[in-house]
Amino acid sequence: MVSPAVACPSVPLTQDDLKKIAAYKAVENVKSGMVVGLGTGSTAKHAVDRIAQLMRQGKLKDIIGIPTSRKTHEQAVSLGIPLSDLDSHPVVDLAIDGADEVDPGLNLVKGRGGSLLREKMVESASKKFIVIVDESKLVKYVGGSGLAMPVEVIPFCWNHSLKRLVSLFADAGCVGELRKCVETGKAFVTDNGNYIIDLYFEKDMGDLNKASDLILRLPGIVEHGMFLGLATSLIVAGVEGITVKTKTGNELEVDSFCYTDLRNGF
Repeated sequence: MVSPAVACPSVPLTQDDLKKIAAYKAVENVKSGMVVGLGTGSTAKHAVDRIAQLMRQGKLKDIIGIPTSRKTHEQAVSLGIPLSDLDSHPVVDLAIDGADEVDPGLNLVKGRGGSLLREKMVESASKKFIVIVDESKLVKYVGGSGLAMPVEVIPFCWNHSLKRLVSLFADAGCVGELRKCVETGKAFVTDNGNYIIDLYFEKDMGDLNKASDLILRLPGIVEHGMFLGLATSLIVAGVEGITVKTKTGNELEVDSFCYTDLRNGF
């Protein structure tokens, strides 16, 4: 079902404002007693802050958070959110996280912040996974932004892995590079002690499930940043309002909200 477009007055909002609005809207789905996957990144940070705020106000109780990175773990601890892990809570009620790209089918690219493996572990164990983005993250196809699609690899012979990854997608004009720390110039190391190869595409890589299988079959590959079929809902904050897309069977139900109609505490 598609709701009619909502005409909203223009408001001077920054990109960070949009991220915060999307995050607050997502947190409306968090209920007391839930085990919640806590995402990583600039958008997800707002969601974690909001959950902690509602806990302090007594509006949320008995929340258990499952962080997707060391950074999010530190943030949640500083805010007083009780934490656990997938060993103790193998089923997560709800995960909230951002994304670097979202295609029309709610397939994602994640991991430009470096936390793709733990994010995928938590979000694949979640009953519901709400993705929160500003409208700049929408693309026509995965890789369509021209920015990185990350692949986590073991450090051993990483250059060999890079060459093999690039060769898989030569028809899509793929190039790749080892991610390095801006400050040191040394290889970026993930929370899991691995490296990241960033792949860039000039063209659509085609069948995403096939691409995923090809990548994961290579020895030395840990995980890739394509999150296929995991998102159950998408919240997009744009300059004109919020759009919420929710999977219902094989269909997408779309709702639109004007900022003046929202009551999310922003």
